[in-house]
Amino acid sequence: MKVKEIIFMVEEDTEGGYTAKALGQSIFTEANSLEELKKNIKDALKCHFDKEEDIPTVIRLHIVKEETFVYA
Repeated sequence: MKVKEIIFMVEEDTEGGYTAKALGQSIFTEANSLEELKKNIKDALKCHFDKEEDIPTVIRLHIVKEETFVYA
């Protein structure tokens, strides 16, 4: 059965750029910008799935941004 959607957890890397890990699949990639990351995710999906028709048509990016501030 074809998966219709895949979700990637996207985080800003402490050294710059972004990392993306698919939830429920062993797919990981990284890039310097969000646009480059989207391209790398497409490439990673092509490598992960045996047939192009098995690649999910909806790719959801869950972007997590951590911020710290001082309460004073």
